[in-house]
Amino acid sequence: MKWTPRRMKFVLNLYPPYAFTGIRVTRIDTAWRELHVSMKLHWFNKNAVGTHFGGSLYSMVDPHLMLLFKQLLGTDYVVWDKTAGIDFRKPGRGCVHCVVRISDEQIEEIRLKTRDGSAYRPRYELAIQDEEGDVVATVTKTLHIQNRRAARTSLKTG
Repeated sequence: MKWTPRRMKFVLNLYPPYAFTGIRVTRIDTAWRELHVSMKLHWFNKNAVGTHFGGSLYSMVDPHLMLLFKQLLGTDYVVWDKTAGIDFRKPGRGCVHCVVRISDEQIEEIRLKTRDGSAYRPRYELAIQDEEGDVVATVTKTLHIQNRRAARTSLKTG
């Protein structure tokens, strides 16, 4: 199946961990460079003290960098989530949101670092904000990215 931003947004919003926690992907731009995701506070995603459940805060941003990079880099690249962490800054109340952006410089750096088949493990930070723009949590993700074709070529010649 050929992915389009519209199709991916539709599928992500039906994905059970999102559909049943109130997480909504609200936008994926046509160039795969930006994704917007939000989550309203509901009875089913509150923790014991009435704020956003930490697992839901992490879940709302979990797959997006990997999915966007897979679209941007194409099938010649392996893209995996390697490590992740979350730093809770303040209680999340109301609607929270995050914008995931990928720049030309990030893509160029990946292509440069993986051109010989080496694995590259860039680290990214995603800020989850509340309605006032305050950071509720920061998610740190490390990806594993490798150019499959270059890795195969270096194995043959090495």
